[in-house]
Amino acid sequence: MGPAPSFDPEVVEQALSRLPCITMEGLFRRSSNYTFLVRLRDMDAADGEGLLAVYKPARGESPLWDFPAGTLYRREVAAYRLARFLGWPRVPPTVVREEGPHGVGALQLYLETDPSRHFLSAGERPSDTWLPIAVFDVVANNADRKSGHCLIDEEERVWLIDHGLTFNADPKLRTVIWDFAGQRPTEALRDDLARAESSLRGGPLADGLDELLSRRELQALRRRVTAVLASGYELPHPSSAWSVPWPPV
Repeated sequence: MGPAPSFDPEVVEQALSRLPCITMEGLFRRSSNYTFLVRLRDMDAADGEGLLAVYKPARGESPLWDFPAGTLYRREVAAYRLARFLGWPRVPPTVVREEGPHGVGALQLYLETDPSRHFLSAGERPSDTWLPIAVFDVVANNADRKSGHCLIDEEERVWLIDHGLTFNADPKLRTVIWDFAGQRPTEALRDDLARAESSLRGGPLADGLDELLSRRELQALRRRVTAVLASGYELPHPSSAWSVPWPPV
């Protein structure tokens, strides 16, 4: 079982970054890139103890024509840092780990959820839950927001995973969440984005993303945030069948 979804992000980040023993527990076979379940523990911890995490090594990334090789794991971490700075949406703590079993990669806290519950199976889709996710995907330029990337825990909270195809400098938005096309971000979301825009121009958010994204990608991120903050901005509509990822789950 994974840990309860209530935790201190800083404590989890430190554990993901520093626990010395990493053992392989399994392979997620349906992933397009090599993705492993691992257990992290102290040297003196017994077998079966420790923290479960999802490990995505750079060496396991499939080549793509539109994303530089060996950068997807850094985008996973960048998405987490942006979400944490904004305060939304929920992304499990994610860090870069240099000395994984297959080399450098991303480590993300593993959460135990029911895989049959996701965006397309959610029934009602209240805007206070899903609108921030739609806005986040526009800002992060998410090219692969599948329904199964939206995990729903026992307390009905949504957690987002699989952010390897984000932050491209060119427009790439592909998502199953088009319910809010034409709607405007709330004032609360705009306030958080204004904070991010300021920090991206020279502050902790810029510092946290500088080591993960290229200069061109950071400039494009700033432009997207500025665009969403513009007066009268409305979330985009799908432009073609390509706008929806396949498979959708």
